[in-house]
Amino acid sequence: MQSVFIGRFQPVHKGHIHTIKQILERGEDLTIVIGSSQYAYTPDNPFTGGERVMFLKRAIIDEGLPLERIDIIPLPDINIHPIWVAHLRSFVPYFNKAYTHNPLVIELLKDAGIKVDQTELLERDTFSARHIRDLLRWGGEWEPLVPKGVTQLIKKHGLDKRVKDIGEVKIKR
Repeated sequence: MQSVFIGRFQPVHKGHIHTIKQILERGEDLTIVIGSSQYAYTPDNPFTGGERVMFLKRAIIDEGLPLERIDIIPLPDINIHPIWVAHLRSFVPYFNKAYTHNPLVIELLKDAGIKVDQTELLERDTFSARHIRDLLRWGGEWEPLVPKGVTQLIKKHGLDKRVKDIGEVKIKR
């Protein structure tokens, strides 16, 4: 079985790794799809598509997960919902099943006849990328919520500062 796991991964956190492990434990090979990959340097999307690939790869290797069973594909948005699934299929290898926790994406996949499965979430309120971005932005305790290697990459490349700086940007009128 070949499955896709679709998310923005802004940033990768332990909840994402929990989901990846569950999918692999089911014997499924996995393509991780980084949605909205063209967006970066905004409060909701502070990290680039390339940085998110880097985060995922580092976390997968650090966790000792079988990289040979995992592909990572950035997927830019097209903002045309009726053809989004065809767009997805044009970027990723063939798949039989999809995993996501985004209600719109679930609906689009089901409408296209794709089986959508669920995994057990890891403390959704705590392990939420939005929550982690807020902690990064306002100086909270974010490090325990992301894999150690991802924490190291964020700090090494000054991405924590970017999240803070972007969060303080005001639009001029």
